[in-house]
Amino acid sequence: MTADAYAHCATLTRDQWAWEFLRRNPDYQRDYQAFITIWRALEADYGAPPNRDFSRWKRDPRAYGPLPGDAELAAPAGELCTVDDDRVLLECWMGAKWGFHKFPLDPERTAPAPDELSWRPPPQPYAPAEPPYRLDLTFDLSLPLPPQLEAAKFRLVSRAAELRRQGLAAPKSVANQCDRWTMMLRLLDGVAAPDGDAEDLLIGARALVAGGYRVILRLADGGPA
Repeated sequence: MTADAYAHCATLTRDQWAWEFLRRNPDYQRDYQAFITIWRALEADYGAPPNRDFSRWKRDPRAYGPLPGDAELAAPAGELCTVDDDRVLLECWMGAKWGFHKFPLDPERTAPAPDELSWRPPPQPYAPAEPPYRLDLTFDLSLPLPPQLEAAKFRLVSRAAELRRQGLAAPKSVANQCDRWTMMLRLLDGVAAPDGDAEDLLIGARALVAGGYRVILRLADGGPA
């Protein structure tokens, strides 16, 4: 894979960036292969949507999650689409596991069109922000709030400016993370050698692949620069 293979990264949206990391997840790749094999077998038996015989389709146990050998979802992402007996349709089970609404995409797909991606709301972080992005603020509820809120806003803006002077993105955005994420993809694909500072970048890239891609979805959806 050449550097030109990453030229499209300059125009990726936030949602497409999340997909670029998810599609490199080996567990998702295995799930998709198992899913699409079952789906095609169901289509062969009952027809393809929108002309399938859904009354027969939904009576087939293969049409429901979890995938063979997988466990029930302990913490599904968003609501599950169920039928009358509370079973979860397989395509919805995939979406709940990996965080999207629409039909599961082939991990071989690069930069799918925006209307093909519909992510479920990303989970909110449970852990506090890590330094240097953490800023603790204190409010005195015995005093009027408006001036305290203005003072807090000033501190937040000042701290963000200080971080930017230090070369840190604050706040992070698709535009200011694009080059970093592109290098991460090159490291994951073995195009760039993970030496020196790239080792830390590769660790971060693997974290995004393993589930951190949902963190990208918390950024403002401003698209590329």
